[in-house]
Amino acid sequence: MKHLTFPIVIEADADGYFVSCPALQGCYSQGDTYEEAVQNIKDAIRLHVEDRTFLS
Repeated sequence: MKHLTFPIVIEADADGYFVSCPALQGCYSQGDTYEEAVQNIKDAIRLHVEDRTFLS
């Protein structure tokens, strides 16, 4: 399995954390905790890359 590294941006707000991956257009997620937000964006990035790979 290939490992890729993408930068992410995490923003805290009143409802928890919003996280995005600027390198992948439309790839974002959220979480109630910092750890949950990071795990959620990892899943979103994996799915985003898998979808792009499948469509290629």
